[in-house]
Amino acid sequence: MSAEQEPTFDLAIVGAGPAGMAAAAMAAELKLSTVVLDEQPEPGGQIYRGIERMAASRPRHLEVLGPDYAAGLELTRAFRASAIEYRNGTQVWQAEPAGRIFFRRNGAAGIVRAKKILIAPGAMERPLPVPGWTLPGVLTCGAGQTVLKAHGLAPKGRFVLAGCGPLLLLLAAQLTRCGIKPAAILQTTFNRWAAAPHLPSFLGTPGYLIKGLGLLRELKAAGIPLYANVSQIAIQGETQARAVEFVCNGTTRTIEADTVFLHQGVIPNGNLAWSMNLDHRWDDVQRCYHPKLDAWGRSSNAAVLVAGDAGGIVGAKGAELMGHIAAAAAAVDLGRLGAEQASERTRDARRALNKQRAARPFLDHLYRPEQRWIAPPDADTIVCRCEEVRAGEIRKLVSEQNCPGPNQLKSFVRCGMGPCQGRLCGLTAIELIAETRGVPVSEVGYYRIRPPIKPVTIGDLATLDVPERNDAVHM
Repeated sequence: MSAEQEPTFDLAIVGAGPAGMAAAAMAAELKLSTVVLDEQPEPGGQIYRGIERMAASRPRHLEVLGPDYAAGLELTRAFRASAIEYRNGTQVWQAEPAGRIFFRRNGAAGIVRAKKILIAPGAMERPLPVPGWTLPGVLTCGAGQTVLKAHGLAPKGRFVLAGCGPLLLLLAAQLTRCGIKPAAILQTTFNRWAAAPHLPSFLGTPGYLIKGLGLLRELKAAGIPLYANVSQIAIQGETQARAVEFVCNGTTRTIEADTVFLHQGVIPNGNLAWSMNLDHRWDDVQRCYHPKLDAWGRSSNAAVLVAGDAGGIVGAKGAELMGHIAAAAAAVDLGRLGAEQASERTRDARRALNKQRAARPFLDHLYRPEQRWIAPPDADTIVCRCEEVRAGEIRKLVSEQNCPGPNQLKSFVRCGMGPCQGRLCGLTAIELIAETRGVPVSEVGYYRIRPPIKPVTIGDLATLDVPERNDAVHM
């Protein structure tokens, strides 16, 4: 379909995770013409990845992955039943607040037009750059979950999980239920005293504490060694990960491992929001930027809303509730729903969201990454995997060449200019710059993200039908 023939939707949603699916279902209920663009072949996002196929072909694995994963079936079915247009396998590489979204699908580029845009790409894992983290055999916990959910695959041989955050323990438990036990879990961060003041509000959120204690009991019963307060992690090997060296309680230890899973919490997947020039703020507890939003998910641009973890980490259930609320806000802005009606329809969702958010301060302080993991002390540790820029190079450029920020860093060493467009190095780079300059991270800023935010070929662009000259794609 050419750009001239493409209809203009009331709402375009980018992402079909919990937030995107919930927003689509609500939008359909409110009679908004809605299109959902999602990169994956099936709805669900990372948290509910592959849930439809698993329920149909591997239902016993639902028990392995746990009730929180199985809960996504109801949401996914509601999404499928909604009167919306769902375009899977669609990679969005540019979006404009004026209402155009450029995408790549089936080897061709296209354009969708919409009156309102809802960004819901979810979260991504924070990098944990340690010596050897670029070796084959080293993955993130999220990657481990992806192959487990989508294909039912688990690692062969000995494997170790290292880092911090709930996903670290959850993946260890899920693999253990498959009969494949980790050789060890190396926990880097557990700030119990910083988290303690926030315990009362955390206890008021149903289920969180029970789930956490349950995972710990499960892993202990399985006899899996858990090393706490680990430091100086280094992955050994020349062409493949072979072992993990670390320090625990002043003693250096080495554990043989064919596979190493790293995890240091999750952060908003923000490149699309940055590329649209939305206002952001620095969260010093979560140690990341996220868009400035009002209580309805409206951003600094009147045409753009953000829902789910892309707007600040809230978890799967919180993301679903945010999607519900944001869709109602879009209906209000389009004149399809009154403000009082929207408040009434979202009252229960907002109450439930407030309960989910009440747990975040405790979790955010408990697993707040320490400086040594955020700004790697080892000079040879690679920070930018795409351009192979090392921590020592960045510190030297800042201290000796007066490089003030991440965008100037691009000019010196192309850090952040590879295929990932800074997703894997952005936070580490700005933390290194701030530490070397001795200033807050908020003063350093972030990369200027320009489209395309995902690789697109000249051949794809050649298929793009843009009739007017002033409709030219901005590269």
